[in-house]
Amino acid sequence: MAAIGVHLGCTCACAAVYKDGRADVIANDAGDRVTPAVVGFLEKEVIVGLAAKQSRVRNASNTIVKVKQVLGRSPDDPQAKKHISESKCTVIEKGGKLRYEIETEEAVKLVSPEDVAKLIFSKMKETAQSAIGSDINDVVITVPFDFGTNQKKALGEAAASAGFNILRMVHEPSAALLAYGIGQDSPAGKSNVLVYKLGGTSLSVTMIEVNSGIYRVLATKTYDGIGGVCFTEALAQHLASEFQRSYKQDIRGNARAMMKLMNSADLAKHSLSTLGSSNCFVDSLHDGIDFDCAVSRARFELICSSLFTQCIDPIKSLLEQVGFQTTDVNQVVLCGGSARIPKLQQLIKDLFPEVELLSSIPPDEVIPIGAAIQAGILLGKDNLATDLDTITIECAACNIFVKEIESGAETFTLLLPSGTPLPARRQHTLQAPGNVSSVCLELYESAGIPSVADPCKFAQIVLKDLQKKASGVHDIVTVLTMKRDGSLHITCTDKDSGKSEMITVEETS
Repeated sequence: MAAIGVHLGCTCACAAVYKDGRADVIANDAGDRVTPAVVGFLEKEVIVGLAAKQSRVRNASNTIVKVKQVLGRSPDDPQAKKHISESKCTVIEKGGKLRYEIETEEAVKLVSPEDVAKLIFSKMKETAQSAIGSDINDVVITVPFDFGTNQKKALGEAAASAGFNILRMVHEPSAALLAYGIGQDSPAGKSNVLVYKLGGTSLSVTMIEVNSGIYRVLATKTYDGIGGVCFTEALAQHLASEFQRSYKQDIRGNARAMMKLMNSADLAKHSLSTLGSSNCFVDSLHDGIDFDCAVSRARFELICSSLFTQCIDPIKSLLEQVGFQTTDVNQVVLCGGSARIPKLQQLIKDLFPEVELLSSIPPDEVIPIGAAIQAGILLGKDNLATDLDTITIECAACNIFVKEIESGAETFTLLLPSGTPLPARRQHTLQAPGNVSSVCLELYESAGIPSVADPCKFAQIVLKDLQKKASGVHDIVTVLTMKRDGSLHITCTDKDSGKSEMITVEETS
């Protein structure tokens, strides 16, 4: 039996298979080890991957990109609003949920983000099965550390509808550590590992303490304003300037021409990670003019100099947050396709001159390989190397707060901080006025301190039929228990009467 690890990113997806004691990334039908997370709707067919990305120039309004940004998000979520404003494909709200408008010959078809993700997962499943030569359904899915309840649920449902049997969801930083066997080759030692992930649309930095084979997240931060696409856009703007200099025509307002330049810049960016220079050629870029321009790696690094600064500053902020010096970090793991850029790797090496920088596995393959290894562990492979026989403890991704409504208090009490190793149990006693007969508690999840206006409430529990008191207060004991699978069990009990209510929330953060 074999098992798969799948990583669905905002711009690309990648699948690795665990078989015969090792995990390997699988090439798709185009021979590429990474598949663009792009879905295109043509008149008579739906295409996924490279073909959809290449056809986007002439089919932009029916091509969906970066679907991960809106999976499980409400229409008023800031990330969703940003996605809607940037999407070439029209996104509308229907019944409180987001839908893509796809124009067909007969009528306009509405497609949900979950359906789009399902198509990408189906492509990954098909890729894995063609490589193995048999049906393979067991999978470990990776999720960003800051994904909340709804995002995890939507991602899981998309994978399940594609025919996958989900063994577990693991956080991306944990998968990155598993890929390198960190904490497993010397399980008795204690170390601090920085996981640096620069993907297509975001940058995340995570500090993990590895102790006796157990991973504990000390701090993590995600930045949505910087990603690989920023480098592509900067290079495309440079190419547009070169075209204007050569032909005295400004094409920056021409969406189709700029999309062609973006595709050419993207190819050049990838080439410059291994070559000293790259040639950008676009056939009939504007008014029938063919454009040809050579870009050196040194020129590319100069164009993107401010972006490199934006990529390094978050590391310094994270170190300051956890109170570490660079010498307190033992290893740095690079992941995400844009972490391939040589200049970025050099800047990180300069920041950590005495620290081991792990990049032997291609950064865009690290996370799916770690997921495949986790899948192999879960299937109980006898031929797994003994140094991989370890326990990975999941941690709470978001802070969990409780707010009591009836008393009118606007303060939130932190019950379960992010990074808490699971399983975890927390108890809190709050006091409600004695003259009320019911108490309603609301539970919130948030990366920081929430406010009443934040759309981060995920559960509430009501304790009814309390005996009113002429004086005094009701002592309400709230117990939260979060299991390793992410499910959260909440029990509220009135100390005096013993009345109790319990709810369970599946797959919280």
